[in-house]
Amino acid sequence: MGIGTDDLIDFTSAAPVAGSLDVVWQHGTRRGKRGSEPAIQVHHYDEHTVILRQSKTTNYEAPFLFLLFGNQRALLLDSGATKDPDEFPLRRTVDDLIAAWLERHPRDGYELVVAHTHGHGDHVAGDVQFADRPHTIMVTRDLDAVVDFFGFDTAAWPDQTVSFDLGGRVLEIFGSPGHHKAAVTCYDPWTAILFSGDTVLPGRLYAFDFPTFCTTLDRMTAFAETHPVSHVFGCHVEMTSRPARDYPLGATYQPDERAPQMTVAQLAAARDAARSVAATRGVHRFDDFIIYNEPRQRDMIRLMLRGLAAKARL
Repeated sequence: MGIGTDDLIDFTSAAPVAGSLDVVWQHGTRRGKRGSEPAIQVHHYDEHTVILRQSKTTNYEAPFLFLLFGNQRALLLDSGATKDPDEFPLRRTVDDLIAAWLERHPRDGYELVVAHTHGHGDHVAGDVQFADRPHTIMVTRDLDAVVDFFGFDTAAWPDQTVSFDLGGRVLEIFGSPGHHKAAVTCYDPWTAILFSGDTVLPGRLYAFDFPTFCTTLDRMTAFAETHPVSHVFGCHVEMTSRPARDYPLGATYQPDERAPQMTVAQLAAARDAARSVAATRGVHRFDDFIIYNEPRQRDMIRLMLRGLAAKARL
């Protein structure tokens, strides 16, 4: 069975759609034990968009992952922080979600693309679960692979914006280095979500190449000012509901965390904040995020010691 004209989903004329973020995200347990919290929380933003969150009981990073369906293929954006499929059943979860979607929208030869917002370990560990999956394309985390797969002109990276077609659902992707050299930002016109990876999120913004990070924020903000953006959605939540207060590194319980989605105004605030501290290395606290400007060893030691102290108190 191929895809008939009547089976094609129109991802353009109704865009952007109003999805739902009426969800209470799982936030771990006090002593880090699984209890009743599933290893992966699944939330349908809309019929063709799924947001997943890894439980803090499997890894304290608790990253968000995104599964986007098009007419010809689906994109899994990031694969989480844990390899073991028994502890973190990502492959089984994604297979079940795809099977359910195909039951409603039958077609043959449906592909899955596994790609990443960036290549840090807590976003690529689950790749191994898809190594032998049929009809699956794996995009490795190195810069050459990212540039080649998405069709960037090497000379134009990271300024160029390229299109990636899932089958009528055409994403726009551009480079976002500064936190990671192969980081990308993905814009989905169907939902108007700007998937910002670890570049902008309600938490610690680690900028290891600060001039490049600032340029990336300029690029992201300029894009958001010329496109409808419903949410800026990063991959972690580390801020509490109190302004300028983050949870300790390694926290496995965040009952008072704020929502993961941010606004275009908050994105612009991150750009302006980065500009304001560009001349000063170290840690800079703001209401909605904390900027680590090319953090020094002592900055990271303090961060780790605070995390260890919090763990000891538990």
